[in-house]
Amino acid sequence: MNFEKYIDRDILNKFEFYNYGHALEILHDAFSAEWQELQECLRRLQLTLDDIRTAGGNESPIPKKFDDVLYPYGWREIRISGDLVVKKYPRQTAQRRGRFSDEPYEVEMIEGYVDGHNIDFLKNRVAFDLEWNSKDQTFDRDLLAMRTYFDCGLIDVGVIVTRAEELNDIFKQEKDDKGNPLIKKYGASTTWMGKLLYRLDSRRNGGCPIVAIGIRKECVEGYGKFSEYYRKLTTVYRGKEV
Repeated sequence: MNFEKYIDRDILNKFEFYNYGHALEILHDAFSAEWQELQECLRRLQLTLDDIRTAGGNESPIPKKFDDVLYPYGWREIRISGDLVVKKYPRQTAQRRGRFSDEPYEVEMIEGYVDGHNIDFLKNRVAFDLEWNSKDQTFDRDLLAMRTYFDCGLIDVGVIVTRAEELNDIFKQEKDDKGNPLIKKYGASTTWMGKLLYRLDSRRNGGCPIVAIGIRKECVEGYGKFSEYYRKLTTVYRGKEV
């Protein structure tokens, strides 16, 4: 697939992209304004080592970086709740088979049929979720939410951002405030691209088109291609000095 047709070139250098159900085509052609806003959010994402050393959950500064860009554009966190109304229409004795009364003989309501499904950001018919460092089962919740929104006719496409596998190189090299390798915090059972893709491959998103986006090293300050090359040269030079 020619990603450059649908994604700004500078964004391609910072993230990896996986396209399910023609989601990129839908975003590019049907929701161009929302897609440009999401790309601008990705473009402005810059992580520091302090960001990735900070504890996860509500204490992490990383979700706020997305809030600061997307909320002024009108994106909002949304939770839906809905009841299911079931109407039973009888076939009258005098009518032919396949012909039913205009009025139901019984109406039932199943309360809370759809409930508790929340999405980090929603605008028009585009859903967007960020998973930086949660338990990997969180992806099941996210995909179920997007599938439910899609089945209810509330969205046409979803976007999920998480960590690319290559960030493990940073986590293995850097340490937290206690001197422990960061990889202990960012374990294999947390949310990263490998845990998302096999769920998408098994179609846990149902019919909802999804773009999966992985945060690469280029987003981390000091770990871009040029910075990493310079750091390696410096390390070799210092080694010779010693």
